[in-house]
Amino acid sequence: MRADPELVRLALAGSQDASRQLVERHARAVYNLVARVVRDEGVAEELTQEAFLKAFRALGSFDPAYKFSTWVLRIAHNLAIDHLRRVRPILVPIDDWSGSENPGDVLVDARAPSPLDHALRRDLRADLEAALSRLRPAFRSLVVMRYLEDLSYEEIALATGLPLGTVKSHLHRARAALARLMAESGWGPDPARTPGPVQPDPGSGA
Repeated sequence: MRADPELVRLALAGSQDASRQLVERHARAVYNLVARVVRDEGVAEELTQEAFLKAFRALGSFDPAYKFSTWVLRIAHNLAIDHLRRVRPILVPIDDWSGSENPGDVLVDARAPSPLDHALRRDLRADLEAALSRLRPAFRSLVVMRYLEDLSYEEIALATGLPLGTVKSHLHRARAALARLMAESGWGPDPARTPGPVQPDPGSGA
């Protein structure tokens, strides 16, 4: 399987197959990010297509020192945020409540095999999606990149154009707000209780 930089080189040379492989390899991540930011499947599909069109038009400016996935996610992120600025959505403010440092802390055990556990996980996914929809779009995109696409803090900084410290700060606030919203839906700790010490996010280097 060819690496992304090789596919980019071939695409620049006119290979339609290389372009197709790049799209197939990264379309899911791009769509997942955009869909969770704009909360509209039709718009997400259009913006995903637009992101790849824009990426291929600017392919000559791609720096192979970086990941193609990070580069195209930055294009998609900017398109999604620009779209929301145009439609002016109503945003739910995020407070500074400090609860679970990791959204996974409020999840049920994924290894549990019983039908009840499967039902709980279905309910959990629905509540988690609803909670994500109440975060600020820019914060939603950070959560998606970090916890669904498994990007590092450094990669998220590259994808969003934000300083590394800002990425960490915003993710902390987003996690806290997400944990609060999940607790309000019945998952995890009581949001009214006094939170304990904040634990560092594994792999953050903090």
